[in-house]
Amino acid sequence: MCLKNVKGSKSLVNVVGVNAAKIVFAALVALVLVDPASGAIPNPVVTGPVAAHALPGDPSHDYPFFSTTSNLAKFGYVEEEFFFEGTANRYNLPSLGNGSVIDTGHHYRTRMIVRRPASPARFNGTVLMEWQNVFAGYDFDLAWVMASDHFIRRGYAWVGVSCQRASVHQAGTGLKAWSPNRYGTLDVSDGGSIPDDALSYDIYSQAAQAVRSAVGVSPMGPLSVRRVFAVGVSQAAIRGLAPYYNSIQSLSGAFDGFLLIGGGGVLRTDVSVKAFKLLSETDVAIGGNQVGVSQPDSDHFRTWEVAGAAHLDHWFQQAVFPLQTRDGVPQIPDNPPCTNPPFSRVPYHFALNAAIDHMLLWVNYGMAPAGAPGITADAGSPTLVARDSYGNALGGIRLPQHAIPTAVNTGVNSPPAPSACRFFGSYQPFDQQTLDALYRNHGSYVSAVTRSAVTNLLHGFLVLEDAIVTVQEAAQSDVGKP
Repeated sequence: MCLKNVKGSKSLVNVVGVNAAKIVFAALVALVLVDPASGAIPNPVVTGPVAAHALPGDPSHDYPFFSTTSNLAKFGYVEEEFFFEGTANRYNLPSLGNGSVIDTGHHYRTRMIVRRPASPARFNGTVLMEWQNVFAGYDFDLAWVMASDHFIRRGYAWVGVSCQRASVHQAGTGLKAWSPNRYGTLDVSDGGSIPDDALSYDIYSQAAQAVRSAVGVSPMGPLSVRRVFAVGVSQAAIRGLAPYYNSIQSLSGAFDGFLLIGGGGVLRTDVSVKAFKLLSETDVAIGGNQVGVSQPDSDHFRTWEVAGAAHLDHWFQQAVFPLQTRDGVPQIPDNPPCTNPPFSRVPYHFALNAAIDHMLLWVNYGMAPAGAPGITADAGSPTLVARDSYGNALGGIRLPQHAIPTAVNTGVNSPPAPSACRFFGSYQPFDQQTLDALYRNHGSYVSAVTRSAVTNLLHGFLVLEDAIVTVQEAAQSDVGKP
């Protein structure tokens, strides 16, 4: 929780000037081209697409787990599921050094779920490969849940990979238990001989190889892949991407960039592949997974901390709870009830949308994202977040919903584990008296939101479409109206 200050790095605004920033940003994102990295990674055998013989929600479960509810066809996208198999290594994983092979030849068979443009004309050349989060004992495609609208409007392909034992083997909720008929042949344990997630890193590498240069069945259909970014949220960033970056990437060369969302430990400073860590207030507050692991920005590493944002927020709830109900898996527990009303309304995913586009520019043109101030620590108690008189966090990236507040939005809540309330943050709307004191009329509120949106846009913390939505929502609100 400290101010990030990167000497020599240039934000988009510094390079092209304020008036042209958003135009150049959009143009560069659309035009980036780069040769893929190459590594000596075995090509797995890919099978599919695996047909769905039932509609999502059917009791037979003969459809892809957590199949999206988005109308992909409307936007020229398709969803397909593939199985892939091969043999994987186990590795020694030093904390900040290259891994070494323990042994090899361990058979696996797992799945990837692909959501991609149907036509090459819609594809921007970039695959966002998500290491599926298994915190709840089953696959969570959290990055897709957070940012699928942006993936689609920019033409990214998204691939979710089931790397860990919980994805496949978790009793009651893993893929094999959820649909024995569909997923019964999957195995990431080499027939039960590997009791942990030791094969997950090679599985992830080989998934990347399959989408880059498939032999036989191509998970990407007619699309030509130019770059693959590793993406992981929370547990997947902590358990998956951070160790992969530190110990495996230098061996495999599988990925062109890393996006660690809501987690991930200290990363090596001698790996040149770009890494972007996006954190909510939850992650840097006391008890968060980032306490004690912050590190300075560099020419290949960037951290953004989003004030008021929660690890799992309002939009997560809206998207995921219906999927959990439809597919018959347990919701993340909030029992006993949260101390404060849960689910922050600060749109964490808006910052993620911007970070993804910046990663594309950074990897291909060396145009580093702007550095951002960290969320401010309380001077009297450095393990706590400093707050204003309303209870909102100071410092950090201050999206308009936080900078021009109509509520107390935080990244903290209680009780602690096993309740998940600590991940949900809190949301407590201001009363009318407070709103009247802050905003003398509706116009003053909308003007303040507009100024904040433009400031965030020009610093690169918002994309144009999200800035417009933010201003429209303010204009349509009742704030400041008699």
